[in-house]
Amino acid sequence: MGDFTAWQWFVLFQHELLLFAGIFFLIGSLDELVMDCAWLWLKLTGQAVTATYDDTKPIMQSECAAVFIPTWQEASVIGSTVRHALSVWPDAKLRVYVGCYCNDPDTIGAVISASSGDPRVRVVVHDREGPTTKADCLNRLYQALIDDEKRHGIKTAQIILHDAEDMVDPAALPIIQNAIPHYDLVQLPVLPVKQPDYPWISGHYQEEFAEAHGKAMVVRDALGAAMPLAGVGCAIARPMLGRLAATKADRMPFSAECLTEDYELGLGVAELGGRSRFIRQRHRNGDLVATRACFPGRLEESVRQKTRWIHGIAFQSWDRLGWKAQPSEIWMRLRDRRGPFTALVLAIAYVLLVLSVLSWTLSANGFGEPSSLTAALKTILFLNFLSFIWRACMRFAFTTREYGWREGLWAVLRIPVANVIAIMAGRRALAAYLSTLKGKLPQWDKTDHLAHPASMRAEGTR
Repeated sequence: MGDFTAWQWFVLFQHELLLFAGIFFLIGSLDELVMDCAWLWLKLTGQAVTATYDDTKPIMQSECAAVFIPTWQEASVIGSTVRHALSVWPDAKLRVYVGCYCNDPDTIGAVISASSGDPRVRVVVHDREGPTTKADCLNRLYQALIDDEKRHGIKTAQIILHDAEDMVDPAALPIIQNAIPHYDLVQLPVLPVKQPDYPWISGHYQEEFAEAHGKAMVVRDALGAAMPLAGVGCAIARPMLGRLAATKADRMPFSAECLTEDYELGLGVAELGGRSRFIRQRHRNGDLVATRACFPGRLEESVRQKTRWIHGIAFQSWDRLGWKAQPSEIWMRLRDRRGPFTALVLAIAYVLLVLSVLSWTLSANGFGEPSSLTAALKTILFLNFLSFIWRACMRFAFTTREYGWREGLWAVLRIPVANVIAIMAGRRALAAYLSTLKGKLPQWDKTDHLAHPASMRAEGTR
């Protein structure tokens, strides 16, 4: 009798977990379906057309464009980033501000070597030892820009944000320069570069960004919701950055204690009534105008990076920014901040997989009757199965559009990999957030970068 009771408890526990996971998977599926329908409507009505970049269009503004690149221990990639940007953006009024730390001489040397005396490059050495936070480094670059504007009478039209490992697109600067007179904030797509040595970990970024920047950001732009920046390939009008700085106690635009300053920057512009735009264009050969970068290829690095994203967006921004009353804004912020809960539901799903195998094995060996499902639960599971098929098709379609059908198939196979990374990052983000509640200050837990798209392209042409 005791064994039978234990089996009943086991079956009940499995059933309740299944019901919990099934219901919340279905809610998430409905959320994604609404997003899919919104995107399809925009495509069918011609409101989400990806234009062809016109390289004959003249630049409408003549003021300086400043590029901010914060760095910490990036000697392996920053040289390629600087050299490539200077070569494809020949604008004489361009100013590239690279933030370094006094205790990181290798990165400073790499920037100086790559610039080859080009007067457009400014090496800004932080007076504090690193790492602090990325936002703090950006604030130091902002102060350097102010000093240059006062000293040389420079008028800056926009500030473009990039990371040390980015390969900028030749068309990005002209597009931004023509857009900024009409908008306060501009974001271009990000396109992760395939790394043959790390197809499973680095590859899962391809499908995530292909779908996020091919669908979700397009819908967000159409709804007029606040535009969260990706931190790269984005630009903010100089007057708006000054307005943001004026709202802060330290008169600096970036929140030094924030781990996802780019996300907060986009929402901050919306708070001030600024106009934002997500711009998708293609070159005449069909390539997307986008910032290309090599994302982490190892599990630990990927989990660490996504931990920072979840901690900053889901936890910090909830504390710091709260919620807005507009329905579209509430919807988008719910989507932004669902990472920890998604990780929990995914973890339960994988626990259920193990329990189900155990249950079937025990039942087959006569240790108990197989668990039965109610009609309602069967319906929920069936709908979730259909949803998974639909999601896999969407992931295949968006990845195929940017990377080809082979990568589209890989995208479907990599779904479990993305789920495991999400689970691990969600757990670590919660732990990191709880430590800040105890008084621990956030630190720049940056990702190590060893590969650069420009270098990979050069090697491939040899």
